Amino acid sequence: MRVIQFREALGEAMSEEMRRDEKVYLMGEEVAEYNGAYKVSQGMLDEFGAKRVIDTPIAELGFAGIAVGSAMNGLRPVVEFMTWNFAILAADQIINSAAKMLQMSGGQYNVPIVFRGGNGTAGQLGATHSQSFEAFYAHVPGLKVITPSNPYDAKGLLKAAIRDENPVVFLESEKMYGDKGEVPEGEYVLPIGKANVKKEGKDCTIVSFGKIIKIVDEAAEALEKEGINVEVIDLRTIRPWDEEAVVNSVKKTNRLLIVEESWPVASIASEITYRIQREAFDYLDAPIRRLTQTDTPFAFSPTLIEEALPHPKDVVEAVKSLMYR
Repeated sequence: MRVIQFREALGEAMSEEMRRDEKVYLMGEEVAEYNGAYKVSQGMLDEFGAKRVIDTPIAELGFAGIAVGSAMNGLRPVVEFMTWNFAILAADQIINSAAKMLQMSGGQYNVPIVFRGGNGTAGQLGATHSQSFEAFYAHVPGLKVITPSNPYDAKGLLKAAIRDENPVVFLESEKMYGDKGEVPEGEYVLPIGKANVKKEGKDCTIVSFGKIIKIVDEAAEALEKEGINVEVIDLRTIRPWDEEAVVNSVKKTNRLLIVEESWPVASIASEITYRIQREAFDYLDAPIRRLTQTDTPFAFSPTLIEEALPHPKDVVEAVKSLMYR
């Protein structure tokens, strides 16, 4: 099977869907003439032209509103934000228009739109450019929230998001665009809301998503060398999330660790913890644990960045504590 970059997988997904459906178009900052800030839309302007690959001003609220209006009138826009940190300015349109329109219109207007772009930390970018927004948007009824961890999932889930009749928040990462992985040549679409059991195990379940899955994989390898066999679940979709997959895993392993990149208060880990203690409390042999970013604005100093984020050794230690080792 061929190996391509994360950015190429996203570009293929959009191009394939634009060939399949003339109502699909891309708009955002630098997506056309510059081929995308991270080269995700490389070559798309040449193929589809300026009416379907549209450069916008640096005005997130404005072009998000235009896209929502076009979706209400039958088009299927893909909106690229250079980073989800900038999309804070567009939150009014995402939350108050896109997410609520179906309910407010009594079912008369659905909003088939995808908002996508870089999410989370990406090195020394400072506190206002390093935020993770999974929990922020998962809190909102009417939005679907997807955060793939590899090129295969990125392509299959973005195609599903573009075809969905509801607004989708699609969270990527600047640190993942160059990641490589196997992606089939042929057509495929992954179901929204279905987790991926990346590694089966019997001693402890680890749930994670997005780029931080990579540190979980490292930790799982280290634990295997010490005779500890963990099960790794990549959620892929945050809202709706695959509760059944996690419950079934916990019933087998009797322990649960949740690892995520965002802050601890009102986090995805908080929601999962509540749901698992409700549905699988009697199967737990230890309290559920979580690893998150520290509860502080993200620093610029490399030393403080290292301190703020979970690392493989932290995952290893957390699993051992769950096993009382």
